[in-house]
Amino acid sequence: MNEQRAINFEAAEFRFDEENSNILEGYASVFNSKTNLGRFDEIIEPGAFTRALSEEQDVRALIDHDSGRIIGRTKNGTLELREDSKGLHSRITLPDTQDGRDLATLIELGTLDAMSFGFSVKGDRWEKNEGRNTRHISDVDLYDVSIVAYPAYADTSVALRSMPQEEGDNRRLRFDLLLKRFRANTWQ
Repeated sequence: MNEQRAINFEAAEFRFDEENSNILEGYASVFNSKTNLGRFDEIIEPGAFTRALSEEQDVRALIDHDSGRIIGRTKNGTLELREDSKGLHSRITLPDTQDGRDLATLIELGTLDAMSFGFSVKGDRWEKNEGRNTRHISDVDLYDVSIVAYPAYADTSVALRSMPQEEGDNRRLRFDLLLKRFRANTWQ
């Protein structure tokens, strides 16, 4: 059974390099982050993507899991994935297509700020705590990472920027987050 989970970007960035390529970076999955999926909770464990990445599975970057709206692919290097201590890091070089340009605009405006991933579970365990079931996913086959409107995992945020950032310098990220919160509060 194929499954999809969504998560807001964490520390994602949008920037332009010298060739004016659009590059989007963020986390498609954050480890040890419990989310309520209705009948049960779910946690993606560290290492869940290790095997899939070592096997160099051909993963697509999509918009809303729509296979007709491909914006990147590991096979051709327009999608780069790596697993670190935080989760599954994604780097997408957006194409100069209508979808790529529209997506860049929607992310820049803050209209879209979430990611998702499509997968098949290869390793998991269940536990029951205080009457609630929790699924711990430890190994997956990975099919896609997607930019989505409705994330299943909503515990992180996104920041967009067009200026370069020094290693360890998060002033622009903090500014973008504050600006996003300010804009959200002006409608209350």
